[in-house]
Amino acid sequence: MTTVVWFKRDLRTRDHAPLVAGATLAEPVIPLYVIEDEYWQQPDTSGRQWGFIRDSLDDLDRQLRTAGNQLLVTRGSVIEALRQLKASHGIRRVFCHQETGGQWTFERDKAVVQWCSDNQVELREWNQFGVVRRLKDRDIWDRAWTELMRQPALEAPRCVPAVGSIPSVAWRSLEPGATGADPCPGRQTGGSSPGEKLLASFLERRCVGYQYNISSPNTAVRACSRLSPHISYGTVSLREIYQQAKAAGNHRNTLPRKQKSLTSFRSRLHWHCHFIQKLEDEPELEFRAMHRELEGMKTGPNNSERLQRWQQGQTGWPLVDACMRSLQHTGWLNFRMRAMLMAVASYQLWLHWRDPALHLARLFTDFEPGIHYSQAQMQSGLTGINALRIYNPVLQSQKLDPNGEFIRRWIPELAGVPREMIHTPWLMTPTQKAKFGGNTYIAPVCDHEQAARAARKAVGDFRKQYVSREETGRVLDRHGSRKGPHQTRPKAAAKQTPDNQLSLFD
Repeated sequence: MTTVVWFKRDLRTRDHAPLVAGATLAEPVIPLYVIEDEYWQQPDTSGRQWGFIRDSLDDLDRQLRTAGNQLLVTRGSVIEALRQLKASHGIRRVFCHQETGGQWTFERDKAVVQWCSDNQVELREWNQFGVVRRLKDRDIWDRAWTELMRQPALEAPRCVPAVGSIPSVAWRSLEPGATGADPCPGRQTGGSSPGEKLLASFLERRCVGYQYNISSPNTAVRACSRLSPHISYGTVSLREIYQQAKAAGNHRNTLPRKQKSLTSFRSRLHWHCHFIQKLEDEPELEFRAMHRELEGMKTGPNNSERLQRWQQGQTGWPLVDACMRSLQHTGWLNFRMRAMLMAVASYQLWLHWRDPALHLARLFTDFEPGIHYSQAQMQSGLTGINALRIYNPVLQSQKLDPNGEFIRRWIPELAGVPREMIHTPWLMTPTQKAKFGGNTYIAPVCDHEQAARAARKAVGDFRKQYVSREETGRVLDRHGSRKGPHQTRPKAAAKQTPDNQLSLFD
């Protein structure tokens, strides 16, 4: 019999349970990846994401060749690929990892399950994240996560029996048609090798001061692990990252400062899965508010001019625009600045959360649906259980980029403006603009302080009138964080401790 190991968001050979299981059968294995054109037509996909995947497929193929096999890449639908392999090679098994993605991948996976059942093909799935499918009680989630992270990581198989040469599409030069042009010159390189090098450099030296340096866009580039796209596409195992970080932090020669930094880092790995679990438990979160009664808070089409200015980094608020332009160029941004971008879109610009969320999803090379949609709603005040957080773009700028270094790098219009004026260039006099520059930088889209006050009042009034204790209790019961392995269910009337600074792994 022949076994297909279907790769999805798990593009590696180390700690890959389906591949190890297939290799131990001592029967031919076909490692398969399918470029699904319909997936790349979804509104949260982009060319930069495909670029990272393409790098990773190249590295995965190299890894498989060292084990005596090679990666088969086809284009089209997974079911059609499996149908052809069954006809040509008589496949009897499909091994793969579970995936918690958007609605499209959810429906795709259900269709694959049905096809396998109809065609007498065994389908077996493994869990690669601390996400529990069909979780009955959120209170037991933390224990399940801990148990998975403590299990020994699997070595890459030395030999993966092959079926012989199988024609593959010329995927190295392929661009899925729907992604279009998406220049991202600062994009991270995909693949296990770059990911493992990042992990090693982080654990060796970059992690020191992690918890203090990840908020500023100036220090975060180096202080953050930068492993987020590698975790999203599975080029490095989350379990291996956790275990190596724990070992490095517990080494007897590790200084206390480094220990604290790695403890903070490991907590983010925990929160990474905590947020994906939300989408696993309630797939509708991709499309509607977590707190269902809050979905009606904003109705009607978004203001197209405000949305466009935000998307283009032309709001007139320097730090906001610098973050958007940086994100467009690199495909990555630290969490604090991601949260600010989403919050400004939701509150000061009063945009419905879905359009900004989709735009950011396309820009993020490390797009992870479970984290992304939960966070987009949290930063938009749509969970009903988290403290409302409205970012002041000027105060954030003064605190996190006090000298204007980040702003000047990404907004050349303000390159000559001194630090005391760079956070509020609209307050410069004509004489100051003539002397320092800034004449070409756009005026603010609105008064951010006035807009924030109006948003806070509108949200408060809506909650008082339309939000019920019953729905808030449902959200807490289903999605609320728990404090630890012996956690207790939160009371329905309680307010969650804000997850804002702990939630997104970066």
